[in-house]
Amino acid sequence: MALILNIETSTNICSVALAKDGKLIDMEESKEDKTHANKLGVFVEKILKKNQIEIKNLDAFAISKGPGSYTGLRIGVSFVKGICYGGSKKLIAVNTLQSLCQKINKNDFDENTYFVPMIDARRMEVYTAIFNENNEFVKKVSAKIIDENSYISLLKDRKLVFFGNGAEKCKKFISHKNAIFLKNIDASAKSMINLSESSFKNLEFVNIAYFEPFYLKDFIITKSKKKIF
Repeated sequence: MALILNIETSTNICSVALAKDGKLIDMEESKEDKTHANKLGVFVEKILKKNQIEIKNLDAFAISKGPGSYTGLRIGVSFVKGICYGGSKKLIAVNTLQSLCQKINKNDFDENTYFVPMIDARRMEVYTAIFNENNEFVKKVSAKIIDENSYISLLKDRKLVFFGNGAEKCKKFISHKNAIFLKNIDASAKSMINLSESSFKNLEFVNIAYFEPFYLKDFIITKSKKKIF
């Protein structure tokens, strides 16, 4: 009987979903870019107030841990760590790519199909992994630069389904007949629910004091080309 508040801030989408026993109760979501810092607290407060729930009534919080946007992850993790620490609440960390896979109906595809979620990084780089029909890792998370040779060996033997906000820019390089591209599959707190419920049942909690987002690579500051003077 777990009451869990799921938080997703790893991409341009800011999303909060309240779930009980693995079922969605309520959700707030915005696709407006760079508004996480302003909207996250508002969404949490709105959902709790609307459903007449206090933080003390929650069994745990779940956060999308990445990989993804450095700024988005930092905002989400800092926010939830503060609440969990202050309210002595359990914290669950959900892999963002694995969460994306929850949005795919695996029954629509052949049994030996692999699923390749992609989160946009920079230029032709994506954060990605490969999963089977049971949402199990076939290839672990990595930052991958996509070119004409990407996934060739796998595509010879099976279909690969590409999706996520990093997949569209890869279509021009991956043109094999076994490559399937799905649109509008975005990160969402709703798709975290099954994973966070499973983690709660298995007592898979993170240490709040030491937990850090899965950035995958360091944040790079670029110099502006504009001259101030």
